[in-house]
Amino acid sequence: MNTSSTSRIETTGDELPVVGMVGAGQLARMTHQAAVALGQSLRVLAADPRDPAALVCADVHAGAAADLAAVRSFATGCSAVTLDHEQVPQDVLRALVADGVPVHPGPDALLFAQDKLVMRDRLTELGVPVPPYRPVHEPADVAAFGAEHGWPVVLKAVRGGYDGRGVWMLPEADDGLVGELLAAGTPLMAERAVPLRRELAALVARSPHGQAAAWPVVETVQEGGQCVQVLAPAPGLDDDVAVDAQRLALHLADTLGVTGLLAVELFERAPRSAGGADVDTGGELLVNELAMRPHNSGHWTIEGARTSQFEQHLRAVLDYPLGATTLTAPAVVMANVLGAATVPRMRTDERLHHLFARFPDVKVHLYGKAERPARKVGHVTVLGDDMADVRQRAGLAAAWLSTGEWPDGWSVHPAAGTSTEAAHG
Repeated sequence: MNTSSTSRIETTGDELPVVGMVGAGQLARMTHQAAVALGQSLRVLAADPRDPAALVCADVHAGAAADLAAVRSFATGCSAVTLDHEQVPQDVLRALVADGVPVHPGPDALLFAQDKLVMRDRLTELGVPVPPYRPVHEPADVAAFGAEHGWPVVLKAVRGGYDGRGVWMLPEADDGLVGELLAAGTPLMAERAVPLRRELAALVARSPHGQAAAWPVVETVQEGGQCVQVLAPAPGLDDDVAVDAQRLALHLADTLGVTGLLAVELFERAPRSAGGADVDTGGELLVNELAMRPHNSGHWTIEGARTSQFEQHLRAVLDYPLGATTLTAPAVVMANVLGAATVPRMRTDERLHHLFARFPDVKVHLYGKAERPARKVGHVTVLGDDMADVRQRAGLAAAWLSTGEWPDGWSVHPAAGTSTEAAHG
């Protein structure tokens, strides 16, 4: 890994912009792949030489996101700097801005993705629906919130939580847990547990010039607080509700000054009960989280949209005209490949061999990460005409890559190219 700035080998004399990405995880790895198609190679700042992007990028700088000297050195010569994750200190980003480095998203915008309480306060000011919430300074705050809004109460770390981490469901007052977290210095907030029909995501991109584009709204399927599948477009979503979600995401990108990608995670409320009968609320949406970077809810766009989120992010931060966001198939499903609870009996290469024999149309993206339980080590994408069939194939493919086991009734050694229906049983 390089520890100082590196230079490109000049072959044409036509220098292309250099985009630097702070962080070298799987998002940076897939952004690098998109950059190659644009004739570029992404520069990444890697905290560990084993980070996914550090394994494939040619232009890698060593350093932590909190190390201002390392970040400044990394940013030297970059046309723009963007982020693989939100956990970059505000003072580091503001120092880059003061140095004249274009940073996308800028620190003022990124704060709303870094701090859940700041985000909810701002969205409330804008009249954007969010679940009822309250900052927590002592255990009594949670008890009072539960008494007012009912139990269970969702307790959240204000900063740093993701994929179910930093979130606790409290069925009743729990002074012990709240006290321990506060004593450890974890800033907390309490939030009402919203009765959900499902979770949705609206992904948009916005350039510094102000051009914006939105992908179809998707459904994100969660298990244990972690996304396991993304369905594009969201099945059965009313057209008006979908348009409202896109407009909301575009409005937030503009109002908050986001440049690059913005993922708006949404709750679609379950029908409310009134007078003993369920009342359909017409797809009422509440904002749950904001992310200002390529996002798990957008991985399907690599094969499933005319322009992937990774290419679009590069276009946006470089202020290029944005690409088309239309679907390439009527139904697209992305399924995360998670590390299994026990070590699979087959090596990864063997699992790939059998998967491709079973489902030759499945697209696989592995991140070069060591497997451990529930860790995202890759994803698969399946396209087709029927959402139920596409979802089944994506789920089977991801489960096989995770565990090396087919569900009961599925042969391990099908003939190459055999369809799902013919091979089953």
